Amino acid sequence: MSLYDLPEFKLPAKNPLPKNLKKIKLSGKKIIKRSFQKNSCSRLIILNIFLPILFGFCAGAIGTGYFFLETRGCLNDPIPKEIENRIPQISQEEAVIKVAEEVSSSVVSIVISKDVAVEKYYDLFNDSKKAVEMEKREIGSGSGFIISQDGMVLTNKHVVSDEGADYAIFTNEGREFSAEVLARDPFKDLAVLKIISDKTDFKPMKLGDSDDLRPGQSVIAIGNALGEFSNTISVGIVSGLGRSVTASGGGITENLENLIQTDAAINRGNSGGPLLNLQGEVIGVNVAMSQSAQNIGFSIPINDAKKDIEMVKEKGEIVYPFLGVRYVIITSVIQEEEGLLVDYGALIVAGDDTGELAVTPGSAAEDAGLEEGDIILEFNNEKITSDNSLAKIIQKYDPGDEIVLKILRNKNEETVTAVLGQRDF
Repeated sequence: MSLYDLPEFKLPAKNPLPKNLKKIKLSGKKIIKRSFQKNSCSRLIILNIFLPILFGFCAGAIGTGYFFLETRGCLNDPIPKEIENRIPQISQEEAVIKVAEEVSSSVVSIVISKDVAVEKYYDLFNDSKKAVEMEKREIGSGSGFIISQDGMVLTNKHVVSDEGADYAIFTNEGREFSAEVLARDPFKDLAVLKIISDKTDFKPMKLGDSDDLRPGQSVIAIGNALGEFSNTISVGIVSGLGRSVTASGGGITENLENLIQTDAAINRGNSGGPLLNLQGEVIGVNVAMSQSAQNIGFSIPINDAKKDIEMVKEKGEIVYPFLGVRYVIITSVIQEEEGLLVDYGALIVAGDDTGELAVTPGSAAEDAGLEEGDIILEFNNEKITSDNSLAKIIQKYDPGDEIVLKILRNKNEETVTAVLGQRDF
């Protein structure tokens, strides 16, 4: 019996037809029709489920391929430096170890020796005799670091302040060299030495950018601690910026400005050693420590030393530009006391107690026509304030540079031009 020859039949009375099927005569032919309808529905359901999946897979494959082709070149591009610096590549401990290993050969110990009078006693057949003889002895030590392949070394001026002393350089590998002082900065506590050697295989340290420093940044200090422990490493953070201190030692007292404050341990003998960031770049020159507190040390920003280094390389000396005025920086207090129109600028005044002239004869200031009582408001468009003093601005320039000054004279603003001279020391 074929499928199409099914006989008619009736559903039992107790199972009445659904209302929507009551009008359909349930012959074998009609059952076959419903069977086909059910199969069609199944197919539609299957298609509705699987076709979107198929289309989605195809679309994803095409899109992925297109995206890969479009970005393939970019994947090989280097990560921008500003982003790369924010990605923690290694732990701080690993970074410190890596930096210490990389720079150890570039940090040196400086030993100071000098002929000193020494009392000696001789026993001449039980008759003691005292004599005074000159004997070369070590009288001090400090730290420094190599800044050129031919052996230039940067350190503090107070480390090499004795012009009658001899200086020796000791590297971490145990090499010893004599050294000569090329230049001492007359204002900043910096000096440049040169290793006396024909070798040009010295490894200079990489100088960073101290203007990018932020409080809380990790730093590393390295130096000849206490004059006994060479290449001592201490770790800390930048505790503050722009500090001003009065430092003394070895019979020298200096006012130091714009210093980096750090809690990395800086001990006697560390003077002149480098302060580094975690990339191994020098961002400061260690210069002083507080004796009345723990872990308060100071470093000169490396950007303040870069100009000295370049001058020594180019001219063999450190020179300063000279304007030739005696002045006081105006504040709100001085404005009120003197009845001035402005609360900023440099007021040109003479020294009542010292007898110093307000304008130096023959100087750039005199040639430009500056007078006592003038207020210098701007120096080459830089506003002069207590935070941006005239001395600080002038140090950015060289002797022979032409500059423009905005001045206030008799309640009127004027502009004058001057050619900076060279300061004599």
